[in-house]
Amino acid sequence: MHHICFDEKLKSILINGRGQFNCSLAAQFSNNTSLPMCTFKEGDQCAPQILHVEPNKTYRIRLSSTTALASLNLAVQGHKLVVVEADGNYITPFTTDDIDIYSGESYSVLLTTDQDPSQNYYISVGVRGRKPNTTQALTILNYVTAPASKLPSSPPPVTPRWDDFERSKNFSKKIFSAMGSPSPPKKYRKRLILLNTQNLIDGYTKWAINNVSLVTPATPYLGSVKYNLKLGFNRKSPPRSYRMDYDIMNPPPFPNTTTGNGIYVFPFNVTVDVIIQNANVLKGIVSEIHPWHLHGHDFWVLGYGDGKFKPGIDEKTYNLKNPPLRNTAILYPYGWTAIRFVTDNPGVWFFHCHIEPHLHMGMGVVFAEGLNRIGKVPDEALGCGLTKQFLMNRNRN
Repeated sequence: MHHICFDEKLKSILINGRGQFNCSLAAQFSNNTSLPMCTFKEGDQCAPQILHVEPNKTYRIRLSSTTALASLNLAVQGHKLVVVEADGNYITPFTTDDIDIYSGESYSVLLTTDQDPSQNYYISVGVRGRKPNTTQALTILNYVTAPASKLPSSPPPVTPRWDDFERSKNFSKKIFSAMGSPSPPKKYRKRLILLNTQNLIDGYTKWAINNVSLVTPATPYLGSVKYNLKLGFNRKSPPRSYRMDYDIMNPPPFPNTTTGNGIYVFPFNVTVDVIIQNANVLKGIVSEIHPWHLHGHDFWVLGYGDGKFKPGIDEKTYNLKNPPLRNTAILYPYGWTAIRFVTDNPGVWFFHCHIEPHLHMGMGVVFAEGLNRIGKVPDEALGCGLTKQFLMNRNRN
């Protein structure tokens, strides 16, 4: 088994913490003649972490993306990948040449070492979803029957075009739960329809959900609800839907929005559907990809659709037979994504875009559930905002 983690630092994609900047392992094949060949000495901090494998074996490779911005695509030169797990849940295996992976996601793939054992092969990771400013990250799959220092003799796999969103959707639509996985409840009890837009506040670009840009309060939500601190956040629920005449295909006609820190409160152990609706950004005719991540739960991804979600119609397209259990779901440009989860974990949980700048610019909401069942909250989790003063007063008494 091998573990591969992807990250990004400035202009370099890292594989297991190692990356190349201003050089390339495959410079001789590159059209970018300004990039020299990487020359690493043994033990260099940036030298790639080589994956050593034996011929005619099957390896499980665990992949995870901790990028703050980029969506990625991984391929192994000359090898097929069998995808078997997503976000910690087994799925129906399927074979692919490469795999899209978004910030916050994790996968397991099976790789069989059935190629020429006298050669080594490139592992390539490139940017998807936004126009790349970085070269592909590369490392080596080393058959132990070949010298580890031997570079592959042919070019690495080329990353699919960054804006080929149909290809990305087709990959997501191949992911189904494994046989024997839990099925979702057949009906929901509560539903939110969340419009994902780019807006302005005081001239600054922000993101908003149902025209509210999330700004978290100084006081931890969990302390506010546990100890009934009414001033900890706005107790009015944010909007549960949006005006259905909104044109998602064009920039917002009224670009300004407001901040908020309210939460969606649900009873314990009910089924909740969330439909996330994508829309055009502030300028130009553009819509971006967003990986939405839920804390504290796995959820079923019931389906994806193009254009505006149509209540009463699009529910008929849901996959209720074998939808995958995930904790991150992709929202595609000008489309919608539907998820279903059960409020079986008392607490307060973020649901947000896993692209870090988007979260800090307001692209997120907060779910609270089973608040009467929350147990003891560690004091260490409450040492700021109003709860800090609350704890000081309590300890004095």
